Amino acid sequence: MSRAIATTDHQEIRRWVEARNGHPAVVKSTQGGNSASAGLLRIDFDQPEQSLGEVSWDEFFETFDSNQLAFLYQDKTASGRKSRFNKFVNRDAVDTQDTEEGSGRSRQASGQDEVDAEEADEDDALEEDEDFDDDEDEDEEDTR
Repeated sequence: MSRAIATTDHQEIRRWVEARNGHPAVVKSTQGGNSASAGLLRIDFDQPEQSLGEVSWDEFFETFDSNQLAFLYQDKTASGRKSRFNKFVNRDAVDTQDTEEGSGRSRQASGQDEVDAEEADEDDALEEDEDFDDDEDEDEEDTR
């Protein structure tokens, strides 16, 4: 079973995001509404999504902290592949237990968050199967 981890540690969040070719972003339609907030935070991977606008790490973490958010993420899928599952949650709403002695910043999430992580595993597996099927189709065309 895959587990989701909740953290507020800026370096840990940045390391996880950049290891997956991601960057901090906000939903464009929510930008500029509040001086203490860049907008609804998201992580954008690979090709930029049209509905998202890239922001600096400083802007991202200012909004992250001012809104008392925690970053919920998964390192690996159930099959052992690098996972991109992530979401932002209220720090007070995350049911957690400490996983790193002394720091108290990284925590193992439970309950609904594990269900979300498992669903993300299933979605990743489906996408991987679709990619595999596409590759097989291309191989068949090459041999004709």
